[in-house]
Amino acid sequence: MKQKLISSVILAAICLQVFLSDSFASSDSIKWYSFDEGMAVGAAEGKKIYINFYADWCTYCKVMEREIFQNPAVILQLTKNFISIKVDSDKETKVTSMFRVQALPDNWFLSEKGEIIGRRKGYIPLDIFTKILKAVVAGSAQKKQN
Repeated sequence: MKQKLISSVILAAICLQVFLSDSFASSDSIKWYSFDEGMAVGAAEGKKIYINFYADWCTYCKVMEREIFQNPAVILQLTKNFISIKVDSDKETKVTSMFRVQALPDNWFLSEKGEIIGRRKGYIPLDIFTKILKAVVAGSAQKKQN
């Protein structure tokens, strides 16, 4: 009996350690996927998709990287509710053309099925970006209730 209890406690401690280390690791930064991988993971996990089109030379892309994608609230929202995809518009021209991207940054939000929820061109200030993320999540939660 004691052996079973000790084994259960050890197993619970290991599971807790794995769970906590995954939670803290995911809260440090956004896990960015390539387009193909992100779309596949989004479909498999049934999560919404956020796509950020950028280029290394784009000033406002760099500002979003610093001010938006390093923000803990944004990291938490994107990690919890979305599969995040980064597309270098200079290197991934096929995907860029498919979405008809003409200016950068360009931000897309897709449903779990890959359907377009919305798009926002250009730099998005932090307060607006967080509102958009919450609205996309709330909109899908509302659809599930109906």
